[in-house]
Amino acid sequence: MARVVVLGGGVAGHTAATFAADWLGKDHEVVVVTPNSKWNWIPSNIWVGVGQMSKEEVTFDLAPVYAKAGITYKQAKAVSLNPEGDVNGDKSFVTIEYTGQGKAGQSENVTYDYLINATGPKLNFAATPGLGDANGLGEFTVSVCTADHADHASHELAKCIEKMKKGEHQKFLIGTGHGMCTCQGAAFEYIFNIEHELRKAGVRDMAEIKWISNESFLGDFGMGGLHMKVGGYVVSSRIFTESLFAERGVDYITGAHVNKVEKGKVSYELLDGSMGEETFDFSMLIPPFAGVGLKAYNKAGEDITDTVFAPNGFMKVDADYTPKPYQEWKASDWPRTYQNPTFKNLFAAGIAFAPPHIISKPMKSPNGTMINPTPPRTGMPSGIIGKAVAHSVCDLIKKGPSAHLHEASMAEMGAACVASAGKGWLDGQAAAMTVYPVVPDFDKYPGTGRDTDYTFGEIGLAGHWIKHILHHLFIYKAKLNPGWTMIPE
Repeated sequence: MARVVVLGGGVAGHTAATFAADWLGKDHEVVVVTPNSKWNWIPSNIWVGVGQMSKEEVTFDLAPVYAKAGITYKQAKAVSLNPEGDVNGDKSFVTIEYTGQGKAGQSENVTYDYLINATGPKLNFAATPGLGDANGLGEFTVSVCTADHADHASHELAKCIEKMKKGEHQKFLIGTGHGMCTCQGAAFEYIFNIEHELRKAGVRDMAEIKWISNESFLGDFGMGGLHMKVGGYVVSSRIFTESLFAERGVDYITGAHVNKVEKGKVSYELLDGSMGEETFDFSMLIPPFAGVGLKAYNKAGEDITDTVFAPNGFMKVDADYTPKPYQEWKASDWPRTYQNPTFKNLFAAGIAFAPPHIISKPMKSPNGTMINPTPPRTGMPSGIIGKAVAHSVCDLIKKGPSAHLHEASMAEMGAACVASAGKGWLDGQAAAMTVYPVVPDFDKYPGTGRDTDYTFGEIGLAGHWIKHILHHLFIYKAKLNPGWTMIPE
């Protein structure tokens, strides 16, 4: 019997674990190690954050789902890897520390034949003074990164709406809280959901809403922007996004590195090197992401973390990490199998893998501050990668070490995104977009880097209906309800 250990129960980890258990059956063991007791459909946290959904509607308990699937569930966080074993034996193992199941604080070594690292990101609030600390969110801003964060944000938003109803103007500042953030899309959704809710509440005229982002232009989204078909015409995402900001009366600051957060005020540096300040009554700033901080040790107990992980804490995989200028970046730099090059029984999926470089053009202020989005690896790509990695591991177990590894390069992968711009069955809006490929390939698609026949977008009520249907569909799938394997990632 082989044992597959999956670290993380998010989109990538849950997908990998459930498919691996389904394909391997009872002949082998699948173990999930995750510090959380609940699964969270993160895209719908946006709606929790404006009071349009409860956190119970976007989460469910993992234990009964894993019991149904025959998956061994350990509510714990991974601490370190020993891919060569240690002085007591040659078996690979991961050291975990329990966070629940009546064992909080207890440590255990869990051996594995194959390990899939799908730990997702550490929400690095501490990277920006005042945004938070090593333990999480600070006191001056809100967040929608977790269901609990989003629930807290909804209560703070409700307080602001009550103030506006009493005649008190409020200023909203939404965006990214550091020069190297990703997930601009989540902040984009949140700012327009807030704007929508303020209009519904009849207080839009009492609010100033401003966007602040590390993108060098609106519509970059960490993908260097894109050109897409809209109404039969090829339009840049910059025009598409600027039009929406103008239509909704939302001001914006781009190319900004937020370097300090205080009560009611942020300080920032722009790409031109200038410094500025912005005040707020309510602010949601996405934190930068980092690896969760796993360490790695060889058989002798020596630290080999730098061999297994990149400096940002994400796991090295089959990417080309050779430093090279932007003009020499290639689609082929991106990983295909997500196998660690040093230890062949280690794989990474979703945010946990180290990208070879950013996707957007690198930007730096005259002061030497890097201000550009890091690559998005959430949502649909995470699920696709998680499934491909699980397929590879299952084939290695069933067919032996020479089995073909399945591939899911982001440079050959299309992705769909439905970005909410306000919830409501009759007045809701969402921007429904597809992009192919996620990582541009300028050799194959000169000029735009993407196939404009498969990169398109529309905004409207239909998009909102699609997002709402997807919410229920993916929670249904994640609960392993009948027919779940037939629902695509």
